[in-house]
Amino acid sequence: MKFLVTGHAGFIGFHVARALLAEGHDVLGIDSLTDYYDPDLKRRRLALLADQKGFTHAEFALEDHSRLLATFESFRPDIVIHLAAQAGVRYSIENPRAYMSANVMGSFNILEACRAFPVRHLLMASTSSAYGANDKYPFEETDLAVHPITLYAASKGAMELMAHSYAHLFAIPVTAFRFFTVYGPWGRPDMAYFLFTRKILAGEPIELFNHGETWRDFTYIDDLVASIRLLADIPPPQVAARAGLAPLAGDTLSPVAPYRLVNIGAGRPEKLTDLVDAIEAALGVRAERILKPLPKGDVLKTFARAELLFALTAQKPATPLATGIEAFVHWYRSAFNASPA
Repeated sequence: MKFLVTGHAGFIGFHVARALLAEGHDVLGIDSLTDYYDPDLKRRRLALLADQKGFTHAEFALEDHSRLLATFESFRPDIVIHLAAQAGVRYSIENPRAYMSANVMGSFNILEACRAFPVRHLLMASTSSAYGANDKYPFEETDLAVHPITLYAASKGAMELMAHSYAHLFAIPVTAFRFFTVYGPWGRPDMAYFLFTRKILAGEPIELFNHGETWRDFTYIDDLVASIRLLADIPPPQVAARAGLAPLAGDTLSPVAPYRLVNIGAGRPEKLTDLVDAIEAALGVRAERILKPLPKGDVLKTFARAELLFALTAQKPATPLATGIEAFVHWYRSAFNASPA
């Protein structure tokens, strides 16, 4: 099949594109290579994709609607996996305009392109941050998500709502999935596990917010990619085609559109100090820990209910945190020729 992957030079997009190419699919990637973090890491990812048969790289921003339409017209993708976004919870407080441009307008342009050139399935990356001020655990896809606490979360919520509208109006099959703290090799340098590893190896102290009393539902990158790949083959059925289909418990299939929302998380939140312990064990180095209050925009806990994902795909993320962190540290040492200071 022909897959169009946005954000393919990013952490998740790179892994998704590489998995699709390994299966023998044609992949066209679109990425603007922004400087939110060092573009050199993005170019290193791209270099690994460049030699793969069936891969095409296009460098432009999704806000360029004319070029996006021309790309869809020439490539004619079967499936679109929309991963490009301005990421980061705290950065959205400093630079909100970047989120409106990339996450709202960029996603709108993707929807318009899929309307102009219909696809079998459009998959769109949302975030666990969309649950916002929700303090009911675990987070279920049927929970109301109407109290975002950062513009990042609000921008992703807006994307979900726009996608449902397009699915209803133009019969575009859409799956929106909410990620839960994805980590692993080739990760984003602004993520806690990446920052902690770099600082510990440099002999620098690390900061633990809320005095280490936060929990995250960590999802290893390989598990995430496997879930996305399985979901790609399960487009939500059109309303007229649902007669006789057995309903799934907790399904978020829209009553008026081929649209579904799915959590992708392990369903087992772990304490921030457990993450640090795993990094220390993998590095063989102890960290100097500085305890700090919770920053504005951060949440105390994320916790995915993953039963719908399991009902649809017969699997859910299962890699233990210690195993995933060990793999990341092995990659980090190799990628940056890193050893303790």
